[in-house]
Amino acid sequence: MKAMVLAAGRGVRLRPLTDTCPKPLLPLGGRPLLEHAIVLLARHGFDEVAVNLCHLPEMIRSYFGDGSRWGVHLTYSVETELQGTAGALRPLRTFFDQPFLVYYADNLTNMDLGEFWSAHRREGELASIGLHREDDPCRSGILRLDPRGRVVEFIEKPRPGQVFPGYQINCGIYALEPGIFAWIPTQGAWDFGADLFPRMLAAGQPLYGHPLQGHLLASDTPERYAAAQAAIAAGRFTLP
Repeated sequence: MKAMVLAAGRGVRLRPLTDTCPKPLLPLGGRPLLEHAIVLLARHGFDEVAVNLCHLPEMIRSYFGDGSRWGVHLTYSVETELQGTAGALRPLRTFFDQPFLVYYADNLTNMDLGEFWSAHRREGELASIGLHREDDPCRSGILRLDPRGRVVEFIEKPRPGQVFPGYQINCGIYALEPGIFAWIPTQGAWDFGADLFPRMLAAGQPLYGHPLQGHLLASDTPERYAAAQAAIAAGRFTLP
């Protein structure tokens, strides 16, 4: 099975930590953040994994090599200019010739990807969005679902006045079919939350959300990175 790990971010908000170390190599629980993602994917059967890189890419390649140490085969896509979370898929169009998973490397999670993947394959959706609950809805995309799990509203990083009751949060894990490439422009930066999903909804293309079982830690700011370290050290989070 195939997966994409989005790891090209420059980690600007984590400077100076990321001045000399790419964000995917920052340690959490004694291992680089990206290593946790690869371990989780391998455990759920994703053995062909593409990773997009931009900042200090050779450091990441040197550490992970071809991925065989973790039971996967890694394919690298190096971006000289950031293409956005969805635009990052473009150079890998021929690679993703079958359903695939997308995972944001900013996050550390122990969620059950198997149930999510099975639900996506069973229901034959073009795109499934993994969901979780969080106290602060304004730092991520929020969704409203109908009783069948179809997304009826999506707001990326809402202002406080835009938060609606019963919201669920996009956790940055997607199951996609190759047909998703028809919705991604051939040029320019393009993001899932800001561009792709709103465009699909506006056109009437069904999107579905599936709550995931487990926990998620963000690490994209100094405060969240420190909180993630503290949660692991205190045993409040079980590493994958």
